[in-house]
Parts: sequence; structure tokens; C-alpha cells
Amino acid sequence: MSETIIRNPDNPDHLAHIRPLGQTVTVSDGGATLARSDAAVIVAEEAPGHGKLPEVIYIPSADVSGLTPVEGKTTHCPLKGDASYLAHDGREVAWTYDRCIEGSDILSGHIAFYANRVTIETQGAA
Repeated sequence: MSETIIRNPDNPDHLAHIRPLGQTVTVSDGGATLARSDAAVIVAEEAPGHGKLPEVIYIPSADVSGLTPVEGKTTHCPLKGDASYLAHDGREVAWTYDRCIEGSDILSGHIAFYANRVTIETQGAA
């Protein structure tokens, strides 16, 4: 996979660049390994009025374990779709776009973690 660009269908200035991370990523929380993947992607989003947002790593759900759904919480992003949230030991730590809008389905089946709530480590070639 090379870089993919997705755009908000209602605002083409709201976009995201998605590319392979090219490194092994490990996510842990309190000593528990929640994810380890060599197939993660990185999303660099640009939103009008907010500029470039911090890059976010999305990991294939097959490489993630130990999470439970956060009941009753969903949000909508006009660029990516509807998100559900995930917890570890009762604390919300991640989200997934399980109902992607057309064009953003490249993120379907991937989970992103809050960088300030878990430990995210990368290693290997970039």
C-alpha cells in the first residue's frame, strides 16, 4: 500500500493522508500488551480551522486484544464515519471507525489508541 488520501465529501479541504507505518508497533497499558502489529497505518489529518492534527496510528483489529466495547458511546466524523469506543480494565483507551463513510473504508477493521492513555512504542525501519 502506498499513500492514500481521503477527503470529506462536503469539504475537500478536510482530508487525511494514510500510509503504512513501516515499523512494528506495540501498545501496552499497565503492563498488559494490547496490540502488536507490523501492518499498522498512520493517519495525518488536516482540518479547516484546526490545521494539521497530530498523527494517529491505526492497528488492524486482528492484532489487538484485551479490549471491551464502551456501551452507548459513538461519535461521527464527516471525514471517516461513525466511531465506537473501546476500553481496557474499564478505562476508555481506543476507538474504531466501524461504520466508515464511502472512501474511508481503508480504516475499516482498524483500531486507534489515545496516545496519552496507553504506551505506544515503535521499532524497526521507518
